[in-house]
Amino acid sequence: MIAWFGSFGFDVEQRRVTCGPAGLHLTPKAFDLLAILVEQAPRVVRKSELHERLWPRMYVSDSALLALVKELRRVLGGDGTRPVPIRTAHRVGYALDTAVRRGEPLDAPITHWVVVSRRRTLLHPGENVIGRGEDADVRLDGTTVSRHHARLVVAGAQTTLDDLGSKNGTCVDGARVAASVTLASGARIEIGSVALTYYSSDSGRPTETHVKSAADDGRAGHEKR
Repeated sequence: MIAWFGSFGFDVEQRRVTCGPAGLHLTPKAFDLLAILVEQAPRVVRKSELHERLWPRMYVSDSALLALVKELRRVLGGDGTRPVPIRTAHRVGYALDTAVRRGEPLDAPITHWVVVSRRRTLLHPGENVIGRGEDADVRLDGTTVSRHHARLVVAGAQTTLDDLGSKNGTCVDGARVAASVTLASGARIEIGSVALTYYSSDSGRPTETHVKSAADDGRAGHEKR
C-alpha cells in the first residue's frame, strides 16, 4: 500500500514514511500502528483491534499502545510546526484524522510552481513559506504581506495552503483561508493584496507560463485596430 496524507508519504512495502524529501524514522511497532491507521482511515480503530493486530495472542497493557501513539505524534509533528493527524476517540481508540490518497508512487514526477507578476517560482517537496522575509521560499514585496505570511505544503501530487496567522489574511479563489486548503492547478491566491497563481503538472518541469496583463490587453486591442 502506498498512500499520501497531509504532507506525508507512506509506503508499507518499503516501510517508508516521508515528509517532503526527508525520510522519517519510526520504530517497527509504531510503523505498524501507522499502517493500520492509514489502511482504516478515516475509521476510528478500537483499542482492542489494535492490540489484536499489533500483539497477537499476547497481553499488553494500554500503556504500550499509548507509547506508540505518542511516538507517532512526536515524529509526525516534527518541531511542532506540522499538524499531527492522529486523533484520540476517548475510551474507544484512534484514527488518522486527515484525507488519505492511495496508489501514487512516493516519487511521482509532479511539478508544482507559483506565478506572481510573471515571475515563476518552483516549489520543492515539503513546506514552502510565502512572505516578505529574506528566509521565505516564495518572497513577495508589499506592505500587506507578513514576513511569514502563509505556507504551501507539497506532498506528491497534492499541495495544501495554510495561513500562518498573518495580519491581512490569505484567500484562495476569493475565499478567506481559515484552515488548510487543498489547491487545484490554476488556483488564484491572494497574500494580503498580492495575487499569485498556483500550477501543477505531471509532465515534468513547467513550460514558460505567460500571465496576461493589462498592457497585453492594450497591445492586443491596438493590433486589432
